[in-house]
Amino acid sequence: MSLAKILVAQGGGPTAVINQSLVGVVLEARRQAGVGKVYGARHGVRGIVNEDFVDLTQETSHNLELVASTPASALGSTRDKPDAAYCHEIFTVLQAHGITHFFYIGGNDSSDTVRIVSEEAQAAGYPLRCIHIPKTIDNDLVGNDHTPGYASAARFVAQAFAGANLDNAALPGVYVGVVMGRHAGFLTAAAALGKKFEDDGPHLIYLPERSFDNERFLRDVKATHERFGRCVIAVSEGIHDAAGTPMLSRLAGELERDAHGNVQLSGTGALADLLCEEIKAKLGIKRVRGDTFGYLQRSFLGCVSDVDQREAREVGEKAVQYAFHGDRDGSVAIQRVGYYAVDYKLLPLAAVAGKTRTMEDVFINETGTDVTDAFRLYLRPLLGSGMPDAFRLRPNPVPKVLNRG
Repeated sequence: MSLAKILVAQGGGPTAVINQSLVGVVLEARRQAGVGKVYGARHGVRGIVNEDFVDLTQETSHNLELVASTPASALGSTRDKPDAAYCHEIFTVLQAHGITHFFYIGGNDSSDTVRIVSEEAQAAGYPLRCIHIPKTIDNDLVGNDHTPGYASAARFVAQAFAGANLDNAALPGVYVGVVMGRHAGFLTAAAALGKKFEDDGPHLIYLPERSFDNERFLRDVKATHERFGRCVIAVSEGIHDAAGTPMLSRLAGELERDAHGNVQLSGTGALADLLCEEIKAKLGIKRVRGDTFGYLQRSFLGCVSDVDQREAREVGEKAVQYAFHGDRDGSVAIQRVGYYAVDYKLLPLAAVAGKTRTMEDVFINETGTDVTDAFRLYLRPLLGSGMPDAFRLRPNPVPKVLNRG
């Protein structure tokens, strides 16, 4: 009986816990009887077509555990979006190396790649088990209650806005923070978990699930600033008008595009700058500041949810268990049980591949500028233990003695 040869790769944007899934695959595979080699492809599917492999069978368990706790993709990643011809090349390489099990850790595009490779293998009559392992800070994989990587990024966003709120309260003005999320607002919505007191920011939250109206935005900001003397705003990079045009396109005109033809929404900081200019010019508020979180929210060292770490490891382990003790290809999905526990299911690849989940209506309030308690209850257990807290001095005013009428 020939020994199994396993290949694992990482694709798309890095996260704080993606290496937990990688190590979960490697260690669980090495525990399986009949496994000969565990290879890793450097820089995702590009590494596969280039036959750029490393032998993870020779890596020590101790070093693997150290890597597991390190953010970003230890094998490297890629933004390549394989079409059918590209996937045929992937399959050709897998077949040439005698790979029997293929694991790909990634988001929507990665799941679609696994689906096509699986179909190639079936058409060729080649025995290849293909398993997609979920990962994305956007939290937009269908069939999942949440995805590994999201909780840690959400923890960062919540803490960052809590800090921005404290700064804004000390030196009042308007603060705009732009958060990743082209189609789904889950990460931007996490800013709400940084609130402690009723008048804390973010006071306004804008998500891609709702159309953005610039005039209404300015009215919201004006009203909030008049009420609190300040305004903290969380904005998703993917906000768009009623026609679906990204607001960055409407405000800025000519824009850069990525390899997939998508408008570069948050890489330059342009959206935050443009919204700040709108507020200054049309509302006359002088102290207006903007930030674009960008890469910071993806792999921030030391800001990791312990729940996210554990589940990212377990989806890697379950992928291997499904591969060796199951009878079909698929995508591992996290499903919530009770108030907070999870189970792992293997969904058909076609049920996940290339699809995008957005925030459910029950999570967004009626005005479309805040989240509901249902969302807070959904997210809080994912953020993990040890969330920092902020406190205030009690208002004990001293009576004035000078009459300066």
